[in-house]
Amino acid sequence: MHTGVCYFPEHWPRDRWETDVERMADAGIEYVRMAEFAWNRMEPEPGTYDFEWLAEAVELVGDHGMKAVLCTPTATPPKWLIDEYPSVRRVEDDGTPLEFGSRRHYCYNSPIYRRESRRIIERMVDRFAGNEHVAGWQTDNEFGCHETVRCYCENCTTAFRSWLRERYDDIDELNDEWGNAFWSQEYNSFAEVDLPGRTPANEQQHPSRMLEYQRFSSDSVVEYNRLHVDILRDADDSWFVTHNFMGDFEPLDAFDVTEDLDFAAWDSYPTLHGQEAPDTPDPDSEAGASIQRVGDPDLTGMNHALYRGASDGAFWVMENQSGDIRAYPYSAEPADGMMRLWAHQAVAHGADTVSYFRWRRCTFGQEQYWGALNNYDGSPDRGVVEATEAAADFDELPDLDATSGDVALLIDYDSMWALHNERHTPDFDYWAHIRAYYRALRARGVTVDVVSTAADFDTYSAIVTPSLHVVDDDLAGRLADYAADGGELLLTVRTATKNEYDRFRDELAPGPLSDALGARIEQHESLAPGLDTRVRYDGDTYDYRTWGEWIQPEGATVVGQHESGVGASESAIVRNEHGEGHVAYVGVWPESALADALVVALLERAGLPVSEQLPENVRLTERDGHTWVTNFREEDVSVDPGSGTIILGEETVPGRDLAVVEGPAHEIAIRVEQ
Repeated sequence: MHTGVCYFPEHWPRDRWETDVERMADAGIEYVRMAEFAWNRMEPEPGTYDFEWLAEAVELVGDHGMKAVLCTPTATPPKWLIDEYPSVRRVEDDGTPLEFGSRRHYCYNSPIYRRESRRIIERMVDRFAGNEHVAGWQTDNEFGCHETVRCYCENCTTAFRSWLRERYDDIDELNDEWGNAFWSQEYNSFAEVDLPGRTPANEQQHPSRMLEYQRFSSDSVVEYNRLHVDILRDADDSWFVTHNFMGDFEPLDAFDVTEDLDFAAWDSYPTLHGQEAPDTPDPDSEAGASIQRVGDPDLTGMNHALYRGASDGAFWVMENQSGDIRAYPYSAEPADGMMRLWAHQAVAHGADTVSYFRWRRCTFGQEQYWGALNNYDGSPDRGVVEATEAAADFDELPDLDATSGDVALLIDYDSMWALHNERHTPDFDYWAHIRAYYRALRARGVTVDVVSTAADFDTYSAIVTPSLHVVDDDLAGRLADYAADGGELLLTVRTATKNEYDRFRDELAPGPLSDALGARIEQHESLAPGLDTRVRYDGDTYDYRTWGEWIQPEGATVVGQHESGVGASESAIVRNEHGEGHVAYVGVWPESALADALVVALLERAGLPVSEQLPENVRLTERDGHTWVTNFREEDVSVDPGSGTIILGEETVPGRDLAVVEGPAHEIAIRVEQ
C-alpha cells in the first residue's frame, strides 16, 4: 500500500523542482504522476520535440527514491494542432464544434487525431523506454470528462454506420430488431442511419437507436485507449498501464476499457461527488452538512468497489482529494483527518496506491481554486501533514492481497443507458437505486464486490442485480444456473424488462428469468414523492419510493404485498426455490428500513454472518483477514474486536479517524461513545 502525488513541473521554475521533490520524498510519497496536459511543452511546434525538461524531472524523482508515472498527453491538443486540423474537434449534438481554451476538445473517431496521438505517444515512449525511474503510464486523462464521450461530427457518423454494419447482417435485420416500423423510422440502407441528433420529440428518441449509439460511443473510447496501450506495451513491457476514471460516471463502460489495462484507477473527490449524487441528502440537512466536510462514505466506497471489480483485483486512486475543491455549488474545507481517512478507506477497499491531487495549488488557469497538499506559495497546507501520516500508517501494515467479498452487486452499463433514456420519472437514477442495496449491505458490515455481468458468479454466495434492465438469453441462463447450483439471487425493479435491442419481448418481464423466478410482472408505475407508498413484508409495514410493480406469482411464494395505492393487496415481493438455491424479486424501490430487512434475509439464506447494524457513517471493510473500522462521524466510537487484534489505532476511534483489526468484520462490534 503506497502513496503518490500528481505534479506539474511545467508549472514551476526549475529551481523549485529540487525542493518540491525532496519534500515529496520526506512525506513518504512513492509515485509521482506527471505530463498528462503537457503536449505543447513537449511539441511546441509541429515536429519540434522537447522532452529534456520532463526527463530532468523524472531523473530528479528517481534520485530521491521514487518512481514516475507518465501520461500520454492527448487530453489537451495544442493550439497549433487545432488550427491546422480543425476537423479533429468534438461536435455537440446541435452541430457546434468545441473550441480551443479548455481540454478534451477532440473526437475519438477522428482519423487525423488518432494519427497525431500515435505520433506524440511514439515519440514520448521512444524517449523514456527502458528508463528505470518510470514505473508505468496513465493513458490520456479522465476519458469523457465534461460530457465528451459522445460526439456528433461527420467522423462519428461514418464510424457509427460502419459499427452497425458489423453488428447486423443487413439493414432489414436492423429495422426488425429496432422496431423501426414505429413512426415510419425504417431505413433503406446503413448510409441513411444518422447519429441521434435533436428532434421535435427530443425526450422521446428511438430507444434502440439511442442505446446502440451509446454502445458505439463507449466502444470508440475503448478503441482509442487501445491505440495508447498497444504503443506503450510494444515499447516497454515492464511498464504498467492504467487510466484514471471518474465516480458514478455513466457514458463510458469502465469494464470494457479496463480489459486492455493492467488495472483501473479513478479520481476520488468525496465532497464533490457527495454534492452531485442524486441520493445524498439536501445540503441544509444535518446529514447533508456532514457530506460537505466528509463526503458520502457509501458513494465513495461503491466507486472503490466498482474499479476494484473492473480491475479484477487491486486498483489505484490516481487523484485523491487533498483539500477544498473548485466544485459547485459549495466548496467547504474537509474536516480534520479526512485526507488520511479517505486514503485508508481506499486501501481498505483494495487500492494499492493512493495518489493525492496535487502537490501544489496552481497560480494560474482554470484550477487555481482546486486544493492541493501545499498552498500556491509552496508552503505546506493541511493535506501534506495527513498524507505523511497515511504513508507512515501504510508502512506499519503488512502487505495484503486484494479485497474480496462474498456478496456481489452487478452493474450493467447497457441497462443504465437504457433506463436513463426512459426514466419514466426524474427520480429514477440507476446509481441511486444500486446504492439503496449497497448501503444496506455495508451497514451490516458486508464487504461487497461490484462486478460486471461477465463476472464469475460461482465465487459468490449471494448476488444482487439492481434493475438489470437489458437481459439477453445467455445472461438469463447464467443467472438461473447460478441459483440452481445453490446461489442466492435477488432481482429488483425493471429487471429483464427489455431484450438486448432495448425492446419488449412477446412475454411479460422478467422474460427469460420468469421460470426461475416463478412469477411475472403484471403492471408497473412510477410514483411522485407525495403519493402514499407502503408494502407489508415479513409481518411489518415499510415505505418505498419512486417505482412499484405488481407481481403475478406462478409458483413463487409471496413474501410482500402492496398496502397503498391502486395496487393495494397486489404482490410486491416474491421468492422462489430454484434448484438448490433461490430467486427473489423486489418489485419496489425500498427505503432504508426495507432494504435492510431484504439484505438480512438474503444473507441468512446464503448462510453468511449477519452483523449488528452499524452506526450511521461508520463502516467495516475487510481486506485479506484485516478489517478497517472507518469512522466518518464527529463522535467517537468504541471497537470490540471480538477474537481479532487491533494493529493500528485504539479501541476508542475518534471522529474522522480509523482503526485496523486483524480479524473478521462480522466479529467486530461498534458502539457510539456517549
